[in-house]
Amino acid sequence: MNPPPGGTPVNGGEGATATPRADGTIDQDWARYSARDHAVWRTLFERQTRLLPGRACDAFLDGMARLPIGAEGIPDFDALSEVLLRQTGWQVVAVPGLVPDAVFFDHLANRRFPAGRFIRQPHQLDYLEEPDVFHDVFGHVPMLMHPVIADFVQAYGVGGLRARQLGVLPLLARVYWYTVEFGLVRQADGLRIYGSGIASSATETRFALEDAAPNRVGFALERVMRTLYRIDDFQETYFVLDRIEDLLELASIDFAPLYARVASEPPLAPGALLPQDRVLHRGTGRHRPGAPR
Repeated sequence: MNPPPGGTPVNGGEGATATPRADGTIDQDWARYSARDHAVWRTLFERQTRLLPGRACDAFLDGMARLPIGAEGIPDFDALSEVLLRQTGWQVVAVPGLVPDAVFFDHLANRRFPAGRFIRQPHQLDYLEEPDVFHDVFGHVPMLMHPVIADFVQAYGVGGLRARQLGVLPLLARVYWYTVEFGLVRQADGLRIYGSGIASSATETRFALEDAAPNRVGFALERVMRTLYRIDDFQETYFVLDRIEDLLELASIDFAPLYARVASEPPLAPGALLPQDRVLHRGTGRHRPGAPR
């Protein structure tokens, strides 16, 4: 699983030994990656690219096909940025691990995606406490090729800076969590993944779409803002967009009145269902995740 967006700096593997600049970035220093690092990437890449056709949304697969991301090894951030800049104005910048919230949101607001430089160890293929280069690049960057996601993530960065000032950041963080990290979307050919936390995880790829345990519920903004989430296990509820383009509406909403309304309501447990929910699948609840965030 992966931690919520932003957060305080923690140990970021080998990348943590670098001294960050004032904006939290470091050089990727691509030449420093070892043969073992590239082997870990290849293992993860080959496993996920076998799983995702028929499970990931068309936008994810299209973005992957048009980016210099492949099985040969960890991608070069400069090469990724060159393609992204032409397509949607984004670039990828290296960071040693998690960065402070203000730094994270400022990067997003300026169309810079902070990606962890380090890669997990061979014994961590199926579980990592913080996002590494595979999660950040394989999971996130393909969707930044889509203009709607590109605009939405930038708007989230701007909104995050404001939410931080208003003291309501957890409410907005839940929107990011249940969309950019763990979102599902309906396509004509079925339910598909667009969230990076799912797309970069072999076990959650299957669980989110195929397991009977989790709820799958139609996306409703205030409902999502009230819903707690899991950071150390599979999600109990996945929220489903009718189409990716629906995120454009969120980029233009005035969140201030929503914050006031949602803050007056009690938070909802990750597996809760409400009478007004548009339930696509009522989960069995047999999977018991850890403590909610």
